[in-house]
Amino acid sequence: MIGVLAALTLVTRFVLIPRSLVSTDLHWAAATQREAIKPVKFAGSTACQDCHEDVALKKAKSFHRALSCEGCHAPAARHADDPTAVKPPAPRDRKFCPVCHAYDPSRPTGFPQINPTAHNPLKPCVSCHNPHDPVPPKVPRECAACHGQIERSKAVSSHALVACTTCHKAPEQHRRAPRSALPSKPETRDFCATCHAQGAEARGAPKEAPKVDVAAHGGRNLCWECHYPHLPEGRL
Repeated sequence: MIGVLAALTLVTRFVLIPRSLVSTDLHWAAATQREAIKPVKFAGSTACQDCHEDVALKKAKSFHRALSCEGCHAPAARHADDPTAVKPPAPRDRKFCPVCHAYDPSRPTGFPQINPTAHNPLKPCVSCHNPHDPVPPKVPRECAACHGQIERSKAVSSHALVACTTCHKAPEQHRRAPRSALPSKPETRDFCATCHAQGAEARGAPKEAPKVDVAAHGGRNLCWECHYPHLPEGRL
């Protein structure tokens, strides 16, 4: 009887159960390290062009022309060998693009950078930017399209009805290349005094705007050192 049980155990162990379930090689703690040291195999951009010629032509004329396909889609040697067996990832999450495009002082002037929490925070990047030709097909007309966080603060402030262009003059180029053509900003106390100086309503300023003695109010401080223009209620 013992011999029969032993035989059944051996048959089950070595015949009926696949080796992958009993091999200690596949279950050791070092298995992940062993996988990590395997060489990464890239297909190279020319391999991508062989099948994706239309995408390659569009990308070749875009700001991403120097960026390798596998920089976003991961090493694709296996996909190139058998396109149906392995599908490369196509990043859609907002966290991916800011790896390169979030504000970073070390990046060169003119390199497109954003504040991810303020720049169209509710939309994925690909809803406006085709990664293979990232200039938006339609240039944003509303400031809130890029400055959503500022717009939300302004909307609940006493400046809610003041147009952005009342205080900022933005060249048309700013809409296409924001960091290479910056909008103007007020530089003196006289600008705010246009609406907030005593007697300003006689010159067309809104009657509802708070009025102050500009010469005495705030001393030599600039207005926005105490009043954030997009939420101008006084702050300490």
